[in-house]
Amino acid sequence: MNQQVLKICDAVRVAGGRAVLVGGSVRDRLLGIESKDFDIEVYGIEAARLRSVLESIARVNTVGEHFSVYKLVFQHRPESATADANSPELQARNNERVEIDVSIPRRESKSGQGHRGFVIEGDPAMTFVEAARRRDFTINAVMYDPLAGDTIDPYGGAEDFSRRLLRAVAADTFVEDSLRVLRAVQLAARFQMTVEHETAELCRSIELSDLPSERIWGEIEKLLLLAERPSIGLQTALDLGVLDKLFPEIRALAESKADEKLHPPGSAFTHTKLSLDEAVKLAGELSKPERVAVMLATLCHELGEPIAAKLGSRQSIDRAELTVEPARSVMKTLGLHTLAGYDVRSQVLSLVRERLKPIQFYASRDEVSDGDFRRLSQRVDIDLLYRVAKACALGKAASSSSIAEDWFIERARHLGVEHGPPAPLLLGRHLIEAGYEPGPEMGRVLRLVYELQLDGKVTTLDEGLAAARGLP
Repeated sequence: MNQQVLKICDAVRVAGGRAVLVGGSVRDRLLGIESKDFDIEVYGIEAARLRSVLESIARVNTVGEHFSVYKLVFQHRPESATADANSPELQARNNERVEIDVSIPRRESKSGQGHRGFVIEGDPAMTFVEAARRRDFTINAVMYDPLAGDTIDPYGGAEDFSRRLLRAVAADTFVEDSLRVLRAVQLAARFQMTVEHETAELCRSIELSDLPSERIWGEIEKLLLLAERPSIGLQTALDLGVLDKLFPEIRALAESKADEKLHPPGSAFTHTKLSLDEAVKLAGELSKPERVAVMLATLCHELGEPIAAKLGSRQSIDRAELTVEPARSVMKTLGLHTLAGYDVRSQVLSLVRERLKPIQFYASRDEVSDGDFRRLSQRVDIDLLYRVAKACALGKAASSSSIAEDWFIERARHLGVEHGPPAPLLLGRHLIEAGYEPGPEMGRVLRLVYELQLDGKVTTLDEGLAAARGLP
């Protein structure tokens, strides 16, 4: 058990209260895995007294104080003063952050419409049963006392977790928060669970139009990035009516047959689910924004299929282009533009627009030029495109192959354009040194010479200068 958690719990005990772990760290314990983030709920101590106890341990973040919630952040420190401070392993551990949220039990009363229509008051005198009843699912209503080693489970959450059953704690309070429907989707995927029948009926009865885009994305992000099999969550979203209410573009896939020239018989929705599970494996080592782009592009890659079916068109180029607008609509629902400065939205749209290029290039591999690869790299990250295309290829059937996609990325890597186009050899400063005047004509010359470079006709700066002098 984390030493800082034990220290907080012991300080609470000395002050006359009782501290228990709640939420994700308790689920992790049931799974037998180590947690890095902890939520502690404190009973028997008023908020002001609790804050004083916490401040004696570490600096307290006051964000959330209105709801009697405090955040403590710790950096890991070496356990031994004689430890090798220069060892890579120790340095990595020293960079680990441990976040601990501490709160007192809260009473919530519905005060208005929508996800935010609640009045919340802290009440340290609540019982464990009362406090757990406000939780969404029984698996989230389990508590653990790390000092006593006791599990407190008034609603049978541990058993539900072992049965992989997602069950609402209380029907009357569950329906008051529409976000819980999306939470059911991502929890079902992350822990490979089935939503209990009555809970599923509750979810279907809840209106979702009050949810802001950032809350929708918060749950879909967990589905795509934290689940080994996001297909389970996507199927759950269909079963609970989430796709009908929030993502009709994805819902339409369930009624659309996949193009049998490109996929085995079955719905485009089934193919999308299989592809998502493959994408998880292929995007694992990417940065978070890149993983998001790959997962969303895979989710959206077949959205043009229902439109093409209505138009009576099965042309590959039509299907790829027809995917762009419904994909843009999904991104709008998610409210997603950039992450950490990375333009996720434009990359996703580029990926779905170009998603057929690997197989098209492979089909014409004797005619496709290096210039075709270099120009494609101007429009999309080829490495990400490869991952999306390969996920979709492997999502066709158990015997599917990714020969085309593997050939595609190997050639791109050989040219060094898997992450972007080559840098121009000829720059404006070179032309100025050669006597050119800055202006539109210089820009025209630079563009034409760069086109020659993309075609492999200019490979050095001297060749670029010579080409510039020879232009009409």
